[in-house]
Amino acid sequence: MKKISQGNVYDRVHVAANPMYPAYVVTGSSKNLMIDCGINLFGPLYTKSLTEILGTPDRLDYLFITHSHYDHLGSAPYLKRRIPSIKIGGAPYINDLLQKESVIARMNGLIEHQRVSFGDIAGDEDVRLTPIRLDIELREGDEFDLGGLTCRVMEVPGHTRDCLAYYFPETRALFPGEAAGVPQGTGGGAVQVEFLSSFEDYLRSIRRMIDLEPRFIAIGHGFAFTDEDAMDFLERSYGATFEYRKILEEYLDAAGGNVESAISEIVRREYDEKGTIFQERNAYIMNLTAQVRHIASLR
Repeated sequence: MKKISQGNVYDRVHVAANPMYPAYVVTGSSKNLMIDCGINLFGPLYTKSLTEILGTPDRLDYLFITHSHYDHLGSAPYLKRRIPSIKIGGAPYINDLLQKESVIARMNGLIEHQRVSFGDIAGDEDVRLTPIRLDIELREGDEFDLGGLTCRVMEVPGHTRDCLAYYFPETRALFPGEAAGVPQGTGGGAVQVEFLSSFEDYLRSIRRMIDLEPRFIAIGHGFAFTDEDAMDFLERSYGATFEYRKILEEYLDAAGGNVESAISEIVRREYDEKGTIFQERNAYIMNLTAQVRHIASLR
């Protein structure tokens, strides 16, 4: 079954905020974990959702990040200020990245493009994205006991080099962020391919996740899938990755190998004209640029 990421989506899995930037709250019998925390403007909405799910935000023990993009860790500084006791975990690379003023400035700039749509959520609260250090550096094979549920860390590079997925063997629930792409279109029937750092790593990571045979997969934006649809999404994502590379290569060929011209044409036709990609436009162009340059470098 395909579900919009809202409410209770699986056994002991709840969604905080809304489907566009879902934070998945996994409730064990002794500890509670949030996976990802969207853009900073959603900070107050996450704490409100935590109150509804847990009774009080202070019952959240862990916040684990899937990767270092602003729309997956943007509310981490706010939540740390609001809930000082939480332990924030992510790939070690995040520690270095989020100490750089240029990176923080760029993330805040991307977020400002969305203030018109979501600024009213934050109101007058201080939700600034500021430098932050992880409490826990997560690596392949790390495990965390939540009480009846074990969170197992997987390194799944390809979307970014620091991508992590979280797997719960007891319920066969998988949280890959964007390491396997995201559903695309109004009904989420297509797949938006999301390799940015490495085409080959991205494929290997999806294959690793397929080998888990998950019964539930919670995507970083929009939807969650259960039962046979969970495996179906991963299989479709794997196949779509090859097809997407062909499309990028066709645009590059049509542009005579000129990367910038190819990017401009892709944006015009695939984003502006079709209107089926709901990612914020500036973020889409930034990601697309990384993809086209990467594929051009492989030719």
